[in-house]
Amino acid sequence: MSITGGAELIAERRRFVETMESLSDEEFETGRTLCAGWAPRDVLAHVLGVDRPAAYARFAGRVNAANAAIVAQARARTRDELLQAAREWATHPSASARAAAHFLVGDVAMHHQDVLRGLGRTREIPTDAAAAMFREGIVLSTGTKRNLLRYKVIPSTVGGFRIGRGRAVQGTTEALALWLAGRKGLDGELRFY
Repeated sequence: MSITGGAELIAERRRFVETMESLSDEEFETGRTLCAGWAPRDVLAHVLGVDRPAAYARFAGRVNAANAAIVAQARARTRDELLQAAREWATHPSASARAAAHFLVGDVAMHHQDVLRGLGRTREIPTDAAAAMFREGIVLSTGTKRNLLRYKVIPSTVGGFRIGRGRAVQGTTEALALWLAGRKGLDGELRFY
């Protein structure tokens, strides 16, 4: 693990936890997110679960089933219990998370935006988090119809880079990352040509 990657992971996790702590009880429990069917508490449960590889191993590569089980199990926990676990998670990443810190920054940043955008909020995304989100979007694009064999993405802000082939799509690094990852409702922020 690079020291920088670990520091970036902790920084983005702390920013995400601060956002979660700022939500009203109603927003936390039932607010909209960009993750279909998940409230902010469910998104938090998911990212906490990433630090427990065993939770995924028992589902033998069925990531969606593992995610659903992690979220369902966390629904029995109170807001205070989840936030306490999140504070620990933010400052003390597991060994597996430290090893994958370079990649996990993007996952946390992506889910941070899922919560904020779902609730109609914004933030200024640090460049390292935007770059990590963009990498995450590229990885996730292989499972969507927005893959880089069909589209050439052209970021208009820092953190991203030109990549792909086919029809051009231009937008902010954040919007492109979310779009590549399969999030809906971003077409108005993107220019296709």
